[in-house]
Order: sequence, then structure tokens, then C-alpha cells
Amino acid sequence: MDFEIPPDIQQLIAEVDAFIEAEIKPLEQQHDNARFFDHRREHSRTDWDNDGQPRPEWEALLQDVKGRADRAGLFRAQLPVELGGRGLSNLAMAILREHMATRGLGLHNDLQNEHSIIGNLPTVEMIHTWGTQEQKDSMIEKMIKFEYRVAFGLTEPSHGSDAAHMDTRAVRDGDEWVIDGAKRFNSWMHTSTHDIVFARTSGSAGDGRGITAFIVPMDTPGIEVDFMWWTFNMPTDHAEVSIRDCRVPSSCILGEVDMGLPVAGTFVHENRIRQAASSVGAAQYCINEAVKYARERRTWNRPLMVNQGIQFPLVELHSEAELVRNLVYKTAWEVDRRNKSSVEHMIAMANFRANRLACEAADRAMQVHGGYGYTRHVPFEHIYRHHRRYRITEGAEEVQMRKVAKELFGI
Repeated sequence: MDFEIPPDIQQLIAEVDAFIEAEIKPLEQQHDNARFFDHRREHSRTDWDNDGQPRPEWEALLQDVKGRADRAGLFRAQLPVELGGRGLSNLAMAILREHMATRGLGLHNDLQNEHSIIGNLPTVEMIHTWGTQEQKDSMIEKMIKFEYRVAFGLTEPSHGSDAAHMDTRAVRDGDEWVIDGAKRFNSWMHTSTHDIVFARTSGSAGDGRGITAFIVPMDTPGIEVDFMWWTFNMPTDHAEVSIRDCRVPSSCILGEVDMGLPVAGTFVHENRIRQAASSVGAAQYCINEAVKYARERRTWNRPLMVNQGIQFPLVELHSEAELVRNLVYKTAWEVDRRNKSSVEHMIAMANFRANRLACEAADRAMQVHGGYGYTRHVPFEHIYRHHRRYRITEGAEEVQMRKVAKELFGI
């Protein structure tokens, strides 16, 4: 077995680092852009008087960065060559996501809203994999350039990970479908042009078959954003959405009728392994910063690092990071070689362990830094709040453990 990072991925990492130093770091220092990353971060990013949504100037800056990255050939690198990408493997994406998170927060990578110069574009992958040619031709390029912003409506007020029990229904009426229901934590709805709405079209609650994905333009009568959920990690783009007598043509169906869960799986499976990689990187960043501080900080006229109470927890976390990193890499490598469903339990293991590790490392970094670590002048609280979300989204960690148990016990 060869554990060396492939040369092409090493070369891409060097290209990414050079781009960050040449274009992104200078941009962070222009026009008071540093305000988005200091102790005023929440206020700078969040429009408290507009339901806690992201401020337009914050999102405009992120769009500027994405445009620069796209012109440099980086933003859409994960996508197939026919979409202007480089067709990066899952292993390459995992290594890159971890590397950028290990660098810390910045305009190159800020996962509070899934921003990165190496785009994570699961909705584009959904359209590319499941869409009709007309849907692909009319939507994909506009999605990449954010002329179209496509949201993802799976979770409901009464159903989260138990998606097959959803209450939203769609009934055929000639060449149209009439959708009724509600969605919760419907992300990106503050500026979305379309929402991918999942609704039961046949079968009974709990059936894996019988759910259909619909691409619903947001100007369609009957779909409304009721309010935005204020979350642990602000600003918020997570909406409560009501759908009442919403009529869409059959051309809005994404994939096949009654086969919507595999469409949703394209989104969550891609995100789970990439979340895990980002969490390992965030954990390593926190560990590195804690070690650096412990070397520099003196208490009782001695370096803080000489205390075993400081050393041992960081040794545990550093060891865990190495173990989980190798699990993430191996899992991504297996996904590239095999069908995702055959390694679903490995994706689940990597996901729940890495996300938990990021929270533990951020908490320990706060503790090592003492009172200073509890402030917003350092990013640990921000990292904790973001990665705490990953322990719930894309399937709660208990759901991930259940997947492992099914493999382990043959259930």
C-alpha cells in the first residue's frame, strides 16, 4: 500500500497555496475586509434587522472570491471536464478540503456558509447526474456562476433524518403536479432562485420508493418563505418554507418519478465525506494553535507546555486526528474505486468521528488559551459553532452510527 499523496494532488495543493498568497490574502486586507474575521464578525456578516440573514456586502465579497477562483481554474475543479472542471477524485477533494481548513479561517475557506475557493457544488452534481439535457443546459453554468441559486428542501417540521416519512405530497394533475407541505432548515433560501423540493408521490410513509424531486422556481405561486431560523452559527440562511397548492409542470421533475431519495443521496453522500475532511482540518488547526500558544505562554515563570495537564489532552487529540485523517483518506479512496453504497458505513464512520473531533479540538484550544480562548478575538468559538452543526446535518451522528451498526451486525 502506498500512503504517499499522489504528485498531481501535491501539485494542486501548491497551486492553491500560491493563489491564496497572491490574490486572497491581499484581498482580506483591502477595504476593511478584515472586519469579517475579527471580533466584530457576527455583526459584520449578519443583518440583525433583516431576520438575521447574511449582509449583502459579505456575500458580495464571497462572490468576488469565487469569481477569482473560477478564473484561476480552481472553483469548479471538482466538476467533470465537460463542465469546465478538472474531474477531481474524492480523495483529491478530501485532501484539499482538509488542507484548506488546516490553514484556518479566511476568504480562501470559511465553512460557516460552505464557502471555499475549491467549490463544493453538490446541487450542480445533482443536476448533472439526474437532470434532463434541457435542465443541464439551462441551469448548470448559471448555478456555477451563482446567477441561479438552487436550494435543497428535504427536512420538514416533523421529519429530519427520517426523510422517507415526509409529509409533503405531490399529486399529478394532467401534465402538472400540485405540491402541498412544508420544509424546515431549507438552506440558501434567502436568495434562492429555485428550490429542490422532495415530496411523496406514491407509496406509504417509510417507503424508500415513492418520493420525487421537483425543481421549483421561487416565483411559482404557492411556495413561500415564512421566516428564517436563527441558529447557533449566524448569519442564517435556513428557512421555514410553506408549500400550498404549488403547481409545477412535469418538466420540473429531477430524475425519475418516485425515485427522489437516490437524488437526495447524491447531495448528502458527497457532503458527508467532505464535511469529515474539513472537520479533520479544523481540528488540526485548533491543535496546532493550542500547541503554539502553550509554547509561548508562561505561567509561574515556566512555559505552559511543560504541564502534563496541557500536554496529554493535546497528545490525545493529535493522535485522534492522525487516525481519523487516515480513515477519511481511505474512505475517499474507496469511494473512487467502488459504489458509494458499498462503503456507506465507512463514510458514516469518518463523518461522525471527524465532526466530533473538530468540536473537541476547538473546545480544548479554548481551554489551553484560557480566558483569551473564550473571546472572539480568536476563532475557536466560531469553529466550534460551525462544526457542531455537522453533527446533525446530512444525517445526525446517531444515524451515522446506525449505518455502521447495520454493517457490523448484518441488520
